[in-house]
Amino acid sequence: MIYIKPVPFLIYRKRTLDGDTAGRIRPDLMLIGIDDTDSHEGMCTTYLGALLAARLRDAGFLVTSMTLARLNPNARYKTRGNAAVCIETDAGEKGFEIACGLVGELADLSCDNTNPGVAMSESPLPSWFYKKAVTGFLTIEEAFVFLDENGAVYRGWKNKRGLIGAAAALSASFGDTTYELLAYRHHEDKGERDVDRESIFLAEKMTYPHTWDSVDPENRVVVCVPHTPDPVIYGIRGESPEWVEKAASYIISEEPFITALYRTNQGTDAHLIDARIGDMKEDRSYRTKGIVSSNPATGEGGHVSFNLLDEQGASVRCMAYEPVKGFRDIVRALIPGDIVTVCGSFKGGSINLEKIEVVSLAEKTEVHPPVCTCGKRMTSAGSGKGYKCRRCGEKSGEHGIILVERTISTGRYEVPPVARRHLSKPLVRDGLFDS
Repeated sequence: MIYIKPVPFLIYRKRTLDGDTAGRIRPDLMLIGIDDTDSHEGMCTTYLGALLAARLRDAGFLVTSMTLARLNPNARYKTRGNAAVCIETDAGEKGFEIACGLVGELADLSCDNTNPGVAMSESPLPSWFYKKAVTGFLTIEEAFVFLDENGAVYRGWKNKRGLIGAAAALSASFGDTTYELLAYRHHEDKGERDVDRESIFLAEKMTYPHTWDSVDPENRVVVCVPHTPDPVIYGIRGESPEWVEKAASYIISEEPFITALYRTNQGTDAHLIDARIGDMKEDRSYRTKGIVSSNPATGEGGHVSFNLLDEQGASVRCMAYEPVKGFRDIVRALIPGDIVTVCGSFKGGSINLEKIEVVSLAEKTEVHPPVCTCGKRMTSAGSGKGYKCRRCGEKSGEHGIILVERTISTGRYEVPPVARRHLSKPLVRDGLFDS
């Protein structure tokens, strides 16, 4: 085991949020966007971005920022996290040439679903394209038109689907920004990763809540170390470069081949759309408010569901699947009449829950036999005959209503880190329902 403190090789700054070129450090800086270079057998677009930045620096060029833009998590053709990257550099056409060379060298072009795209522009492109890519869908033809209209240089491989993500990376504009420090092994290494489990729990302990989702404390699971055959050894997410670097300083692992620090939209709820139930479209992610209209039911496999009704009379099923673990107990505690705001993806006519806010609770009651004037609880006198006191013989046709204490409180609840999506904002971050 080798102790490593990853040292980012870049100087970072935030681009302007409105997507224009105001305040840029140098007017000759270019943006290079890349997407769709990986497959289920290996590789990783963020790894290719890290290698590109390293090669640009080795060639004497300046690299001023690296951006990781997570796009629609419901995309049909995504490999894992649907990430595109953008590198800001002064390398110009040489940078584009190096990027294309890396794609040809490393992208898994043998995979049917790997269709890379590389695009370059002189300045950030209009942000509407990114916003649509993170909340909805775009076609390859739309990417062509967008890149042409904005004077971008681009190249695609095979069906060129990666140009959608590359264009989205060039237009990425984050109203909320987080950071991820990624440590990589060499892309040809496929064995088990050598990472000390307890050192990651220590890193989380020492830096939480400024970093998050490195581990799942309740389920005792390490989250930041993948099990897929890609080059990532681990990834630390947090509020600033300083905090993710501090967390990484506690981690004991095999020596990384390369490290990178990306500014990201992870943990920001950028994918959520505020909408009424009746306006929802398949494979988008929503935030909507309504009233629980059915008792939660546990189905095959441990999945829990209930129906949500909004003010317009539209209804939708909400699902908490088995992988969300204890979050299902929160869902089971709901009753008809509770008012909630739910967040999640709309798939197959259901909302797959990522988190929930219990706005108000309905009263829960139980029916019991009445208490006699002598103090003893009555019992049934027979079908349709009311109740009778076995002590004194008094009878009553009325039953008793008892208010039952709820096992859930108003507030916000989320799935555990082991089940959280990249884009979903954890409760530890302020403004849960503000994207």
